[in-house]
Amino acid sequence: MQKLIFIVLFVFAIHQAAFSQKSTKGMARVSKMQGIEVYAMCEPVREYEEVFDVITGAKAASLLTGGLINEGVSEKLSQFVTRAKKEADKRDEKIDAIIYSDGKKVIAVKFKGTATEANKGLAKVAKLEGMDVYVMNEPLRDYENTVDIATGVKAKSYVTGGLVNNSIEEDMAQYVRRAVKEADETSKKIDAVVYSGGKRAIGVSFK
Repeated sequence: MQKLIFIVLFVFAIHQAAFSQKSTKGMARVSKMQGIEVYAMCEPVREYEEVFDVITGAKAASLLTGGLINEGVSEKLSQFVTRAKKEADKRDEKIDAIIYSDGKKVIAVKFKGTATEANKGLAKVAKLEGMDVYVMNEPLRDYENTVDIATGVKAKSYVTGGLVNNSIEEDMAQYVRRAVKEADETSKKIDAVVYSGGKRAIGVSFK
């Protein structure tokens, strides 16, 4: 009888672990910048309403250096947050977050309902070239660092003298391609790319 109970509990534990992994797959907790939640290449779990579009344009650092230095993803997002907050103050509107999905479009939003510990800052991440990308957010699943990736001069910015910069999506695509290449060359497995700031990202494998 005790053996049967042990087997049942063991099977239940395995089932729960599998369910937990499935329910957290592709899920992340986002970071805040200047008090604003930033959803970059991910979609909030909470319902929201769009307040206004955030205007994006040429980046000052890239213009001043003729495209030789281009902001990292986190710097671009920080600029978007600053612009969103200024626009919100100008309109006398309340905003809770900015959302960047792809291209160069950013929207400022406010959430509906009340935030809870279960949904606050929770997001479903997007895939890029078949790979989950975590941009300024943290996967809910445990992971280990498999490869490190760094970026250099952005070709588009260099060719155009800083007048046209890579979008965040294009920057992340570079990270993904380099991560896949590095993993292939070193025979390592990666499940996703995680970017936390600066000009580096990591390829990770989930536990």
